[in-house]
Amino acid sequence: MRILVTGGCGFIGSELVRRLISNGHAVLNLDAMTYAGDERSVAEAAGSANYQFNQVDIADVDTVGSAFADFKPDRVFHLAAESHVDRSIDGPGIFVRTNLVGTSVMLDAALAHWRGLDELAREAFRFVHVSTDEVYGTLDHDDPAFTEDTPYAPNSPYAASKAGADHLARAWVETYGLPVIITNCSNNYGQFQHPEKLIPTVIRTALSGGDIPVYGKGENIRDWLYVADHVTGMMAAADHGEIGRKYNFGGDAERTNIDLVRTLCRLLDERRPSTRPYEEQIRFVTDRPGHDLRYAVNSQRAQTELNWLPSVSLDDGLSATVDWYLAHPEWLSRDPAEIARLGLGR
Repeated sequence: MRILVTGGCGFIGSELVRRLISNGHAVLNLDAMTYAGDERSVAEAAGSANYQFNQVDIADVDTVGSAFADFKPDRVFHLAAESHVDRSIDGPGIFVRTNLVGTSVMLDAALAHWRGLDELAREAFRFVHVSTDEVYGTLDHDDPAFTEDTPYAPNSPYAASKAGADHLARAWVETYGLPVIITNCSNNYGQFQHPEKLIPTVIRTALSGGDIPVYGKGENIRDWLYVADHVTGMMAAADHGEIGRKYNFGGDAERTNIDLVRTLCRLLDERRPSTRPYEEQIRFVTDRPGHDLRYAVNSQRAQTELNWLPSVSLDDGLSATVDWYLAHPEWLSRDPAEIARLGLGR
C-alpha cells in the first residue's frame, strides 16, 4: 500500500515508519522536524526506494494538499503532534496550532483526496488518528481504568489540544463520512525516545552522575506500553477496526513514577555499575502544575475486536530499552537548553 505518515521522525512515528517499510509498503513521511523530530530514527528506512520524506508543517493547507495529491495514499496514520506536557504549560499556542489546527487541515486534505477516489479505493481508505489517554483526565487510585466511553476531562494544554483533535476526527466521520478510526494509548517507551521524556532522562542523568529528578513525591501512576506493541495495535486498527470507532491501547502495566525510576536504577546497577547505587542520585523536585495522579487503560475492545494484546512485559521492555540506550549513548547527548526543566508555570 501507499501509506502517508505524519510525525514519522518522532518516537512513535519512526517505529511505525520502520515497520511499514520493512513490510514492503511505500511510505511518505510528513514531519515538521521540530525539536522532537530526528532523522536518525528513520535512517534504516531512508535507504529504501519505498521511502519518501517531506519537511512539512501540517497546519500549512497548500503543502499538505499537495502531498496528498502527489502521493495519493491508500491509508493515513496521523501522529504529528506537540506532545510534551511541560512544554504545553509554558507555551500552549503551538499545541493548539499543531494538534488542533493541523489535525483539521489533515482531515480536510484527506476528505478531498478520499472523495476523488473510485468506489473500491474509497471503501479501502482509512485515516487513523493517533491520540493519548490523557484526554480522559485523571483517575483516583481505586477508579476503574479508562475505556473508550470514559468522558473527556483533559487537565493540561497538551491533553486539551489532543481532546479537541479527537473531537474533530469524530466530526469528520459523522458529518462527512470520512473513514476515520481513533486510537488512544497509554505512556509509550522504547528506543529512539526524545531525551526529555522520563525514561531517557533517568538513564542520562544517572550515567552522568547528576541528580535523577522525580516530580513531587513520585507517587503518580502511569500505564506503560512498549512502542512496538503500540504500532502493532495501530496497524491492527487500520486493518480491522470499525470506521468511527475508538480503540484504547494500554500495556496493563501500572507503576508509580518512583517505582519505575528505581527499577531503571537497578537495571543500570547491573549493566553499568558505579561507585554507589544509582538510587542514591534520586532527588524529588517541584511537581508539575495540575499533574494527573493516575492513568490506566482498559484495552478490552482492542483485544476482542482487533485480536491485539501487548506482547512485551514491562520488565522485559525496560531491560531492552536500557540496553538500547547504553548501546547508543549519542542519543542521550543533547544541548542542555533542549532538555532543560520546563513546565513550572506561567
